[in-house]
Amino acid sequence: MEYTIEFEGKSWNCRHGGPFDRGSADSYYGRDFDPHCYVGRTGDILVDKENLTPDEIVEYTKGYEYNEMFGEKKDWG
Repeated sequence: MEYTIEFEGKSWNCRHGGPFDRGSADSYYGRDFDPHCYVGRTGDILVDKENLTPDEIVEYTKGYEYNEMFGEKKDWG
């Protein structure tokens, strides 16, 4: 399922496995900033930082920043 989030004056695609989704997930789980995404859904073909486009790195960054600002963090309790 695809949906968008409005953040910093732009509509970001939140496709599962996409750059924005992966950035927000890394923030949620307390992982380090490490731009990446997947072709298809999470767990399909990984695209690492060296193979991302500049726009995909921006999308990942915005996803990470969005969750840092508005999101929750995983309670490892």
